[in-house]
Amino acid sequence: MKLPEFLTDESGEIRLRGHRIGLYHVVTHYNAGYSPEMLVEQYPTVSLALIHHTIAFYLENRSDVDSYMAQYDALLKQLREAHPSQLQVALLRERLAGLQSAETV
Repeated sequence: MKLPEFLTDESGEIRLRGHRIGLYHVVTHYNAGYSPEMLVEQYPTVSLALIHHTIAFYLENRSDVDSYMAQYDALLKQLREAHPSQLQVALLRERLAGLQSAETV
């Protein structure tokens, strides 16, 4: 996929040039129903024009971007499985209960 000048590929992650925000994040929010204005509220350092350009790029290259998104999702799933959360909710509740009971003593 040929990237326009406002997007950059940094080690396999496509980002908005000059920002740490990825194409993945903008497209995920857009597909979840966020309007361009809502995306600007979510990412205040990004201009509305850049959001519009990014969405237009997505819509014009939907199959390529969807393929990239699927690969990125697979990578995220792999990373989550390789590094499961060390603290589970039940353990956190036990620790909180212990702290709360210690405070009442």
